[in-house]
Amino acid sequence: MMAGRRRFSMLAALLLIAGGCAASAISPPASSEVRLAPLEGAGWEMVWADEFDGDTLDRSKWQPEVSCWGGGNAERQCYTDRPDNIVVEGGLLLLKAREERFTGPARPPEIAADPNPRLTQPYTSGKVRTRGLHAWRYGRIAVRAKVPPGQGMWPAVWMMPAEDHYGPWPLSGEIDILEAVNIGATCKACKGGRGENRTISALHFGNLAPRNRFVDNRTALPDLALPSDGFHVYAVEWGEGLIRFLVDDRVHLTVPAERWSTASPLARGNPAAPFDRPFYVMANLAVGGRLSEENNAKGLAAGSFPAQFAIDWIRVYRCAADPDTGRACMQ
Repeated sequence: MMAGRRRFSMLAALLLIAGGCAASAISPPASSEVRLAPLEGAGWEMVWADEFDGDTLDRSKWQPEVSCWGGGNAERQCYTDRPDNIVVEGGLLLLKAREERFTGPARPPEIAADPNPRLTQPYTSGKVRTRGLHAWRYGRIAVRAKVPPGQGMWPAVWMMPAEDHYGPWPLSGEIDILEAVNIGATCKACKGGRGENRTISALHFGNLAPRNRFVDNRTALPDLALPSDGFHVYAVEWGEGLIRFLVDDRVHLTVPAERWSTASPLARGNPAAPFDRPFYVMANLAVGGRLSEENNAKGLAAGSFPAQFAIDWIRVYRCAADPDTGRACMQ
């Protein structure tokens, strides 16, 4: 997904993400077959986690986003800081999408005008971020989650740079651990006969629009079941010059540094840029938007509501033997 940038004046430079923009897609090489990551002895040690126990969101770890912007993707929701949309109960974080008109701030604070206009949207939902609280460079970031089904539903767990060191999006990069778009909806390309059953992982990088680029991959579960039928673990293992994405410890996308880039002059002589700086984590349930509404059965199905994105835990690990690059744990 694409997040808001720091200043309102930067908005003209923003571009819609994969599926809804003119960005150049870079296909994974044919040799990137799905394989199991080592489950034992990899050397990852947990340095941060939220197990979502108790009955309140831990505000020392998360800050809800309150905005009706639509993420730059023509999404249809207002994100609110209400129990109707964000709740912790039964050991889960629940981000809930509801069909209801709501008026709120037009943009999140980091890109808001002063004064921030008000905007009305036909749906509400929840989004939480560690922005300004916690950020990490290199490691394993994993989430155990159950995604909602439905045409027009777009849950995601993703990462954005803690600062725009290399410039506005996408010069400073974006890491999408999990996107689940239109799960269960009509899908001619999907195997298994149950509709859309693939989740997405992606990197965004390159130059300002329309010269932005991305690498992504869609992957189905081994039994071709709908990912909305149960909980699964979605993860990124991120080291200097190498990033790989996993579902239930199966690697489905591996991206070495030679397949990414940034147009920033600050990156000259640094092949790991822009993915060599701290990134923060966020989770959200978007409603509609180009990537969902322009694919599968098209549009936004009324039967998709109410919807909830259930997250059991989010954990961050570092490579104990090699915290500076993380590569020793990515064998």
